[in-house]
Amino acid sequence: MRVELSEVTLDVEVSGEGPAVLLVHGFPDSHRLWRHQVPALTAAGFRCVTPTLRGFGASDRPEGGPEAYHPAKHVGDLLALLARLEIDRFHVVGHDWGSGVAQGLAQFVPDRVASATLMSVGDIAAILGAGWEQRQRLWHVTMFQHEGLSEEWLSREDFANLRDMLGEHPDVEAVLEPLRAPGALTAALNIYRAGLPIEAQLAAPPVLPPLSVPVMGVWSTGDRFLTERQMTDTGAHVSGPWRYERVEDAGHWFPLDQPERVNELLLSFLKENG
Repeated sequence: MRVELSEVTLDVEVSGEGPAVLLVHGFPDSHRLWRHQVPALTAAGFRCVTPTLRGFGASDRPEGGPEAYHPAKHVGDLLALLARLEIDRFHVVGHDWGSGVAQGLAQFVPDRVASATLMSVGDIAAILGAGWEQRQRLWHVTMFQHEGLSEEWLSREDFANLRDMLGEHPDVEAVLEPLRAPGALTAALNIYRAGLPIEAQLAAPPVLPPLSVPVMGVWSTGDRFLTERQMTDTGAHVSGPWRYERVEDAGHWFPLDQPERVNELLLSFLKENG
């Protein structure tokens, strides 16, 4: 369904009854990333809220340049969505950029967040402090800063370069299709331009208050973009209960690669913090 908020209209799926679980995707996905998790969670007695973030999929792409896609804007959208659905307390699960948004929610409204599950992407200070290997793996984040040039390179020859970059993504053709619309690729890339500009990449890691909610970090052994170190080091930025899990034999998009393992971890952690 489409839910109209103050600034944007989001494509959202809501299903199930019980404690609320907000599932937040990253680049270049939509709420379809969670299609294997939602049935398992609803069957276990949870209410799933799976939005497609502004700038992605069938959700609105507001004008205004990168600042219209700052992670804080996504946090605001999701809080407005939860208010529209009359949800006060919730669990949040985020993958890729969705993990960053999940951390923003846990920082901003910790009293409302029952737990936070961070998939693939850990704390920003842990990422920036994880050494040269992690810096090398983030080459694409720097490339994405070049508006116009990166769009042309990624979409050249029917998105051949973006397709190569996404590599093992199980839904590569499906996630590429919405990016063909005018302005769609720029909108999707703007979260990088607003949230992790080159100045932030080269500055000293930010000093943020630790996450006070229960946190589970999950990393997959085949992730080409993130090292294990940045996720294990995230525990140093959590003052609440911390749990770390590895998913074997899976790439960056492990909710699709290893759904049964992911569902097992989620159900265990959510029930621990119900």
